[in-house]
Amino acid sequence: MPGDMSPLPLSVDGRRSGSPALPATPMETINTMVHYYRGELGRMAGWRDRIDRTTNWAITVVAALLSVSLSTPTSHHGVLLFAMLLVTLLLMIEARRYRFFDVYRARVRQLERFYFAEILNPRGQLADDWAAPIAKSLRKPEFLISYRDAACRRLRRNYCWMYLILLLAWGLKISSSTMQGQTGTGKDIALAFEHVVAKAALGPIPGGFVLGFLAVFYAAVAYFSLKVDMSDTELAHGSVHV
Repeated sequence: MPGDMSPLPLSVDGRRSGSPALPATPMETINTMVHYYRGELGRMAGWRDRIDRTTNWAITVVAALLSVSLSTPTSHHGVLLFAMLLVTLLLMIEARRYRFFDVYRARVRQLERFYFAEILNPRGQLADDWAAPIAKSLRKPEFLISYRDAACRRLRRNYCWMYLILLLAWGLKISSSTMQGQTGTGKDIALAFEHVVAKAALGPIPGGFVLGFLAVFYAAVAYFSLKVDMSDTELAHGSVHV
């Protein structure tokens, strides 16, 4: 009858006949664990691939704009500043993606540490609550790290080196006579500091302000690159990072 909301009949074991049955034998439990692990591993690998794509985009941006800026003296140094802006945008995108990746990574590592590792090399009885963090995460998924911590991790792993390369290229661009198109002497000489400050100007923005802003920006990059929570042992030097 349409609109009939009567409850489903009960089965012999007391469950609703229309609800999926829970594993009743050890073999069913093992099969469920294997399929669940494969599903979580697939999701983790998918987000890992998204993170790698963002990193590849950042590397491509740095390489392309370095080539544009350093290949000709007529190129403006603002191209490298624009590259820093794009790299920062990609870092923000990657930090968001890393937060999702970290959720599935934690579930997979929980299974590997406390279940599959004990199957391969038993060291004692399985703890009764080893799967509790996974169940809690499945019932109410929550991010395990903050957006800032995620950005700091990605900054320390990859992006700090990109920023460093861009800074060195920008410094070369505004301090070298050859890079500024001053080839009358036939030699590449370093410009005086006042000339460097003048060349650092960005349109109506004076060079002193640009230099000061970059000094503050790179101080923040250095600070947040070192300010990484190392409480997770898998982030320690020498361990495999997944």
